Formats: sequence, C-alpha cells, structure tokens
Amino acid sequence: MLFDSSTRSELARSFGVTLVVILTIMLTTTLIKTLGQAAGGNVAPQDVVLLMGYATIAHLATMLILSLFIAVVITLGRIYRDSEMTIWFASGLPLARFVRPVLRMAWPVLLAVVVLELLVWPWGNQNSAELRDRYQKRGDLSRVAPGQFQASRDGSRVFFIERDGDDAATGRNVFILSNQHERESVTTAARGRLEMEGDDRLLVLDHGQRNETQLKTGEKSLARFQQYKVMTDTQVLSNADQLPPKAMPTLDLLRAPTPKNQGELAWRLGMILGGINMTVLGIGLSASNPRRASNWNLLFALLAFIIYFNLINLSQSWVGNGRVPLPRALLALHGSALCLALAIIWLRDNANRFGLRRRLKMEATA
Repeated sequence: MLFDSSTRSELARSFGVTLVVILTIMLTTTLIKTLGQAAGGNVAPQDVVLLMGYATIAHLATMLILSLFIAVVITLGRIYRDSEMTIWFASGLPLARFVRPVLRMAWPVLLAVVVLELLVWPWGNQNSAELRDRYQKRGDLSRVAPGQFQASRDGSRVFFIERDGDDAATGRNVFILSNQHERESVTTAARGRLEMEGDDRLLVLDHGQRNETQLKTGEKSLARFQQYKVMTDTQVLSNADQLPPKAMPTLDLLRAPTPKNQGELAWRLGMILGGINMTVLGIGLSASNPRRASNWNLLFALLAFIIYFNLINLSQSWVGNGRVPLPRALLALHGSALCLALAIIWLRDNANRFGLRRRLKMEATA
C-alpha cells in the first residue's frame, strides 16, 4: 500500500540521518573524554581508540532509541506541517493507523536494541573494565615516561628514569624517592634493568648510592652499592574475580538475583521496553498545527525522552537499593508509559473526529 511504503521509506531516511548526527556527536564526546583520562594517567594512551570503540558500542542502544524516536517525531511532524495528515484523516485513516508502518520500520532497530542491551552492553563494559584494570595494575616502572617524574600506584615511591635506547627494560640515571615505614630514602644509580623472579618484578640497579633518613629520630645513613635490587611489584597483573553488575552477562545476573544485579536487569530490560514505548509515544507527540509559525513538538518530545531516560535510571537505583522489586518497577514505569502513549494517540484521533463533527454541524446550521 502506498501509505505504508511512503511512511516507512521516509522514516528510514530520517532515522539514518539522525543516527549519523548522533553517532558523530557521541564519538567526538567520547574521544575528548578518553583523551582526558589518558592525559590524567587513568588509561593507556595506546588503548584510547579501543576504549572509545567499546564505549560507543556499549551506548549504541541508547543512540538507536533516540534516533528512532526523533525520526518518528520529525517525519510525522513534517506530514502535519505539509497538511498531508489532513488528507489522510479526511480519507478515513486515524492517527492509530500510523502505528503499523512505524513498527514495521522500527522492528529491526528494536531487535538490535535487544541484542545490544542483553549481549553487547555487558561485553563492552567487561572489556573496558579489563583494559582499565590492566593499566592500573601494571608495574610501577611501566608507568614511567622518559624524563618525567611518576608516582607509584600507592603513592609511596616516585620514579625518574631515562630510557637507554629502544629497550624498555633498561635505563640510565635512575632516581627513586621512597617513603615507607617512617623512613625516607633517596636511591640513585647510573643504570637499571628489569628482571623477573616468578611473579615478582625486580629493578636491579648498578653503581649507585642510597640515602636514608629516619623521620622520627632524624638519623641519616649513606650506603653505596655495586648492585641493588628493588621490588617494584609483588604481582605483575591480577585477575579480577568479581565484575561489576554492568559487566556481567545477563544469564549471570538472572542466576544471582542480588539487589545490585536486579538493578542492572532493570536498566537492560527498561531500555528495551523504553525503546518500544518511545516509538509509540513519538506518534502522539508529533502532532503540530501547520498554521503556527513556531513548532515546539520536537522540543517537548526531547524533554519527554530525557524524563523517561532519567526515570529508567531512577528505577535502576530503586531496584538496586532493594526499595522496589524488579517486576513492580518494570510494570509501574513502562506500563504507565505505554498507557500514556496509547492515550495520547486516542485523544488525537477523537479530537480530530470531534473537530470534524463540529465543523459539519456549523456548516449545516449555516
């Protein structure tokens, strides 16, 4: 049918353009944020692009829902402004008739949202957490950049080293300031190299000296050495036994129904149900008056999306704190949103019918 095909094709074009714009904004924002984290020493500079990709994939479901919602509002709003909607209404097609072509166009997007929220979202968060954990748990000397002072993980030592050629395991002009157990020591050496003993990483210094000061008594000592070994890490990298709920697979969340896991399920299921509700809600919120110069329906629609998105976050917090059970939270929020979306469409249809009847009566009496 011409009505269905034209509506779906225009919705698809609007969705594609909107998704490209939102994806560009998301990539730019994520790149700036990740570069700031890399500059602050929280993530590895070589992992910036990978972390940006994981973050974009993890939030792709939200971008798809927002793009679909905006596409519905813009497309149907254009039909209202060009008075095409009046022609469809005069032909006997109510606003509820637009639900079928909109859902036929939106079902692949909504299916992608289901896959992204249930499978890709935890996978992306898990990989991002592993990259950050690996960088935070790397050896102290791997934090050191040539010619820069760098503190250890616990802040008890400060390193300075100059790389010796391209070999990252050796260096020259080594400086270590340590403050442990009420002792402050300054160790300098002409050269240093890394060695592994089991899971322990050692820094072997050659031809240097060590100045140590007792902070309580003020006693000082000086020792010169030909070779000196310093423990840098008791374990190079430890595996994280427990993942945060947002990085756990959906089946693991179902097997362990703790409040935190239930809260994460409220988010994932809420985004899926929210995508369906926002698609239907966009049909009712797209109505506009072609005689008005200003069109505020898109602004109000975006405000409704923000409110709905924040309510999903609020429901996650309530379920995670044990204040509301998961089924009640999903039914109360998303059931109410669906009823509201259907009520708006019903009111639009009846308002059009009442308006048409009123005009016919006025023409008959005239």
